[in-house]
Amino acid sequence: MSQLENQIAVVTGAGRGIGRAIALKFAGAGANVVCVSRTQENSEKVAAEIRNVGRQAWALSVDVADANAVKAAAEKVMTDCGRVDILVNNAGVTRDGLLMRMSDEDWDTVMDTNLKGAFHFTREFFRVFAKQRAGRIINISSVVGLIGNPGQCNYAASKAGLIGFTQSVARELASRGVTVNAIAPGFIETDMTSDLNADLKTNILKAIPMGKFGTGDDIAGAALFLAGPDGRYITGQTLTVDGGMVM
Repeated sequence: MSQLENQIAVVTGAGRGIGRAIALKFAGAGANVVCVSRTQENSEKVAAEIRNVGRQAWALSVDVADANAVKAAAEKVMTDCGRVDILVNNAGVTRDGLLMRMSDEDWDTVMDTNLKGAFHFTREFFRVFAKQRAGRIINISSVVGLIGNPGQCNYAASKAGLIGFTQSVARELASRGVTVNAIAPGFIETDMTSDLNADLKTNILKAIPMGKFGTGDDIAGAALFLAGPDGRYITGQTLTVDGGMVM
């Protein structure tokens, strides 16, 4: 039997990058996946890939920062799927800039998506997990939330907040047999990093002991470990997947 045979996984930000890699990795391990993305087109594209490997998939277009939209999505998931076994809060955005020039809008957009979005989805499924007395919640943070980064105070704050959120919810759900963990990726080859100029990439690589960027599959593998049977006694932890940047 596959690690996640017939489990229902909800993955936010599943339309591309790390979210897509996690959704496909879970499907390969036997899960049926609800693909959540801001656009229906991206959600459906990944859902189609999952159906092509013989698993069930649902595509939802949701702005995770919108509490009412998340509530409606969660109700649809429970109607269509009956339960949720795994929730991956991965949806995230950046609005980089030095603090002195950062607008309220850029601060709020990042916090509302990266941190409040995880709060919204976790809150909607909290009672489901508690009643089931089983489940896995995985929040995708960042090494930037551990060490900071110039020009990303909003992003760093949102990702650091996600770690504190993870630890608190882990304590609330531990007695119910539900694990809650975070993954802190380093620099991963995604659409976000593809826009970096050559000089910046060179400087970043110098800070990575392994001397290379990670891939979405590296993060997906860590997520599968935490979601699978071998992760049953791990909760409230942050797993750093960064090629040695943070030691």
